[in-house]
Amino acid sequence: MKLHTLLCTAALALTGCATSIESNTGSGTLEAGASWALLPLSNNTDTPQAALSAESMLEHLLRRRGVPELKIYPAALSRDSLFEPSERKVSEEAQKWAREQGVRYAVSGSVEEWRYKVGLDGEPAVGITVKVTDLSSGQIVWSTTAASSGWSRQALSGVAQAVMRDALTSLPLPAVAPAK
Repeated sequence: MKLHTLLCTAALALTGCATSIESNTGSGTLEAGASWALLPLSNNTDTPQAALSAESMLEHLLRRRGVPELKIYPAALSRDSLFEPSERKVSEEAQKWAREQGVRYAVSGSVEEWRYKVGLDGEPAVGITVKVTDLSSGQIVWSTTAASSGWSRQALSGVAQAVMRDALTSLPLPAVAPAK
């Protein structure tokens, strides 16, 4: 009986830390050698500059996944400002900039949750949506949404990185030839 109780308790604890991911992938692999840009993420949280933190992690993870020629939007297009949170530039401006740069795929999205939960344990919680738009057609060719909460002793940034890394696993990138 004690073993049964222990197993049930462990199962409940593990489900509290599971990452929930939903992906909608387009058809096939994205074009090899195409130019990419990371556009501003929307901050739909109460946490100042959550989107900037998420963008920084997303940039690293995209490069690590092998996204070629990843360009970063100019700082003037940032929607997440500590001092002027009400000023939001429209995503069309960022897409216009990307088209002017000859970019094929634009990565954008939003941060839905980025905080420590209130309470004694203060677990980190992260929720993010990422989409890839083919700027030549205007079609969203891939999107994902992911969320997770961690243990009370985990860092928010660690949970966020794990959530984004797991979410990007279904991104249909072309195979990268190994370095010789």
